[in-house]
Amino acid sequence: MSSEADRVWVVERAKALGFDLCGIVRVDAEKFPELQNFAEWLDRGYAAEMSYLDDPRRAEPSLVMQDLRSVIVCALNYNTAHGYSTDVAAEPQNGPPRGWISRYAWGGDYHKVMWEKLNTLAAALNERFPQPFATRAYADTGPVAERIYAKYAGLGWLGKNTLLLNETYGSWLFLGVIFTSLDLPASLGPAEAPAPDLCGNCRQCLDACPTDALVEPYVLDARRCISYLTIELRGTIPEEFREALGWQVYGCDICQDVCPYNRKAPVSSLREFEPRAFDGDRSLFHPLLEWLAQMTEQEFRDTFRNSAMKRTKWAGLVRNACIALGNGNIPAQGADRPRIEELLKRRIQSEILSIAESAAWALHRIQQKPE
Repeated sequence: MSSEADRVWVVERAKALGFDLCGIVRVDAEKFPELQNFAEWLDRGYAAEMSYLDDPRRAEPSLVMQDLRSVIVCALNYNTAHGYSTDVAAEPQNGPPRGWISRYAWGGDYHKVMWEKLNTLAAALNERFPQPFATRAYADTGPVAERIYAKYAGLGWLGKNTLLLNETYGSWLFLGVIFTSLDLPASLGPAEAPAPDLCGNCRQCLDACPTDALVEPYVLDARRCISYLTIELRGTIPEEFREALGWQVYGCDICQDVCPYNRKAPVSSLREFEPRAFDGDRSLFHPLLEWLAQMTEQEFRDTFRNSAMKRTKWAGLVRNACIALGNGNIPAQGADRPRIEELLKRRIQSEILSIAESAAWALHRIQQKPE
């Protein structure tokens, strides 16, 4: 087994590469009870249509890599100085209707940023460890539950909104892991417990969720989650959730925006996570809904080539933007209304059912508003 000095070297090298947090957990030293409970969560149907979650490697880390001994967990702060969705939504909205994109998708593709740093760290291990060993890095890209390994590596606790929470950084953290056959010391000693759950009696995240997706503390029903509905779900969004989606067009930050720990989180120094801006008044921060709703498939590919927003695909983004327009405050006598109604009428003609049906729902909503 490697020494404590080796563990310190790994953590220091990770932070030198720009990671804000780093910890190590030995896979033979923890039972990972959350992984053992995962099957019950799946049996309840809470994974919705995300069949890829039903992968035995998620519950059994030894299936991920042969001779697995340790998991190096790294975290990168992605918070910015821009306002939170719950604050901006409370401000008077003037001008054309706008939507909201989850904070993590404003900048460049976080998978790429994390992947490059993780692989650089994995390569650097050769400087310290001369013996043959294997590594495999994941940045939200494989059948692993990064947040659970992060908990047992000492990076924080799992909050009531199911996300990893750190007392300093809140939940504004991208997580990545390096599975390795190196026998490294754990960040937490045998007698040390993971970080205590500091959520206490707070339930702001549960109470703020518009769709009641947090069915109880620490339990998420993805079928009701706005992030799932706007990103992972293919086809039409159930009508019972459309009004609750509000202006969300990609993901949702509400349960994070109201968290007291996120309210005091520091801002990231990485420019990669700042909102991307395009020609004219086009930005991924508080974006114009008409821009997104009328976007062509080629424009979608060009705009989101290096973005996590590729995940929702073109049809999903247009569908979401149409629903957000239907939820928008569009005055009957305003200059925007005829233009938006015409846009939705064009989208009703789409051969893609999810777009046509969402546009029809939105147009009906707008036309039902009093003159």
